[in-house]
Amino acid sequence: MNFTLGVIADTHGLLRPEAISVLKGCDVIVHAGDVGKPDVLKTLGAVAPIYAIRGNVDKGSWADKLPDKDVLEVESKFFYIIHDIDTLDLDPAAAEFDAVIFGHSHQPVSYKKDGVLYFNPGSAGQRRFHRPVSIGKITILRYSLESQIITLIS
Repeated sequence: MNFTLGVIADTHGLLRPEAISVLKGCDVIVHAGDVGKPDVLKTLGAVAPIYAIRGNVDKGSWADKLPDKDVLEVESKFFYIIHDIDTLDLDPAAAEFDAVIFGHSHQPVSYKKDGVLYFNPGSAGQRRFHRPVSIGKITILRYSLESQIITLIS
């Protein structure tokens, strides 16, 4: 049986109904920072268990409870979650991570380097920088990870 992570980032306080529809059925949701408002996490938490980190726009007492980075273990796979990939403070391959999930750039990307999946779902909030509005999914298969970027508005 497959396990699916819904991955969202850079909502900046705007959680679109289309995003919620795509995330329904996911086993967990990861928010890679720039949440914007605590209501976003509350709404996502009603869809599936949520793991969230703080982004550079997340301020206030509610955001102080979020870590700057986090490690998530799911189905014997290890995910390193960080908002800005440029602040990565370790070698994910040497640390034996299976994936790095990040946000910040608003640019959706999915690539492998040294056997590690690097995944940014793009921005799910207001469109910025002429980039698409998108979220993503990572499916844990028996021996691998399969990633998908889902464009909500192109």
